[in-house]
Amino acid sequence: MFVGTFTPKLDDKGRLTLPAKFRDAVAGGMMVTKGQDHCLSVYPPAEFEQVLAKIAAKAGDTPKGRAFLRIFSGASDEQRPDAQGRITINPGHREYAGLTKECLVVGAYKHFEIWDKERYEEYLAANEDDYSEVSGIF
Repeated sequence: MFVGTFTPKLDDKGRLTLPAKFRDAVAGGMMVTKGQDHCLSVYPPAEFEQVLAKIAAKAGDTPKGRAFLRIFSGASDEQRPDAQGRITINPGHREYAGLTKECLVVGAYKHFEIWDKERYEEYLAANEDDYSEVSGIF
């Protein structure tokens, strides 16, 4: 389970140090792909396969479904942390998520997300009222 928010920095080579508490879950590898709201979503391989299977099953034979499946799977990059727990974020992913030096790693239950710090703060500010409203249904 991935929970919590962490503040690693992106180095000049595009490497990001993963939070220590997430490393065991992805030590054997992970899939990094485009997430919603211009962040990156990171999945352990087994969870990624389950998500991809659900997308493929729901995509059907519609143009939008095929496009989503292509974008999601085509934008995926397999990574393995190095001995220091770092992964390399490829240039396309850095551009998509607007990643600068200041990043956030945010737990999202079965996966985690990588955000540009400023972009995430803007996202939180824009969605705080929705969070308060939706929390009442749980």
